[in-house]
Amino acid sequence: MVAASPFLLPITRPCPRRLTRFIRRHYQSQAKTVIQELDQRGFIAALTSPKLHQHVQSPTTIYAGVDPSASSLHVGNLLPLLGLLHFQAKGHQSICLIGGATGSIGDPSGRSTERKALSAQELAVNVRGITNQVHRFFATGSAYLQKRGVDIKGKGKEVQEDMGIKVVDNYEWTKDVSLLDFLRGPGKLSRVGVMLSRDSVKNRLTSDSGISYTEFTYQLLQAYDFSHLWKEYGCKIQMGGSDQWGNIVSGIDLIKRSQSQIQVQQQQHNEDSFSSEASDTGLVGEEEEVEAYGLTIPLLTTSTGEKFGKSAGNAVWLDERRTSPAEFYQFFLRTTDEDVAKYLKLFTFLPIEEIDSMMAEHEKSKSARKPQKLLASEVTELVHGTDGLSKALLATEILYPSTKPIISSGMSSIYKTLKSSDVLAAFEGDSRFHKIPFSEIKDKPISKLCVIYGLCKSRGEASKAISSGSLTFNDRRINDPRDEIRRSQLIDGKIAIVKIGNKRQLIFYLE
Repeated sequence: MVAASPFLLPITRPCPRRLTRFIRRHYQSQAKTVIQELDQRGFIAALTSPKLHQHVQSPTTIYAGVDPSASSLHVGNLLPLLGLLHFQAKGHQSICLIGGATGSIGDPSGRSTERKALSAQELAVNVRGITNQVHRFFATGSAYLQKRGVDIKGKGKEVQEDMGIKVVDNYEWTKDVSLLDFLRGPGKLSRVGVMLSRDSVKNRLTSDSGISYTEFTYQLLQAYDFSHLWKEYGCKIQMGGSDQWGNIVSGIDLIKRSQSQIQVQQQQHNEDSFSSEASDTGLVGEEEEVEAYGLTIPLLTTSTGEKFGKSAGNAVWLDERRTSPAEFYQFFLRTTDEDVAKYLKLFTFLPIEEIDSMMAEHEKSKSARKPQKLLASEVTELVHGTDGLSKALLATEILYPSTKPIISSGMSSIYKTLKSSDVLAAFEGDSRFHKIPFSEIKDKPISKLCVIYGLCKSRGEASKAISSGSLTFNDRRINDPRDEIRRSQLIDGKIAIVKIGNKRQLIFYLE
């Protein structure tokens, strides 16, 4: 836990008691189904059947898959995970599937070229990293909801531990399946014409790179996952991005054909057990319809049409070692007025009525940026927990103090009470933070340090920042490219904060 810092100004609680009670009543109410809730929040692009509305009126099971193409998820992966949390909050069972098997092939959906094949070692590292991250996300998400009065372990369940969100790896049920078994099973029940009609295949067939047989059969592997979870876990719903529509439908088709085949085989042993219509057609009758559904999440873009999840061209990761809680918080804090209402509905569990009320208030005083601050606080707590949020708020106050007098000599008052231990707690692990001996920077001009530690690409760029008055060290404007960092100018004898404007910073902890 980050200790309270004496220099911080009071921070408004992200979730006051009134709002906590509102959220508790909201999720304990059965008047609104989870599909209605998600639809109102803008989560749903399409449903495979309108019957899904009725299906979720009783407890059911849903899954969403995660592709281990990297060792960490990024903010673009948050929506399906949040969708699983919404289902769990409404008393359903959610399953997160890690693609330990499918990750070795790569999904062609939404891609113009084939993915680079991962080595077995790379894939194992990615699966391990993402599995740990998913477990942690659901733990922090669980704490986030319980803090607001929502128990995600289910309602009226005798075995409470079984209602936690399950995390599974499809490698476990595919590793012992031989090629012949797969071809005789899912392969025999799949139709090439239908497979060719999928957008993920059609788009690649007309491209210069084409599509490999490996990627072509990916949809069968994902269909097999849904079929396995349907049989072993009673999973009736698959959730995925809009580009997953074809794969989801393939799974539903495989489940229905598999069950139809089983019924036909049973008919041969006992013809009186089934209707003559089912015997003639070999299909499941209407009264015996197999329940298997899908829902897709829209591709999330910014108001300018850019793909969501990038900051200065770089992915915003959920792993705090790659994107610190402070950087994560700042990403959401920079949300535009045009996008903030949409993001509040998608990325938080705040009641829509409260969001609408806050946006109406925001129209009267946009400079306060209250919706952005609430969004950043809520999502940071969801992903990084209360400790991560404390670090982010502390780092924000250090880098963007409430009062910012720039003076040519001495030190701004905001930093006079700041302790080096506060800075270490807030920034350790941050890509902008460097804990090094003072000897490494001694006698080096600040303009050179900016280049060495990546704040500037060249000494010329650093000199230009100095000329324009935008380069500061501990809130002192630097006027000479030859200026150096001196011990007498450090915060608490150890800290140097070098900034260019408001968006580029270096933080040194000098031992």
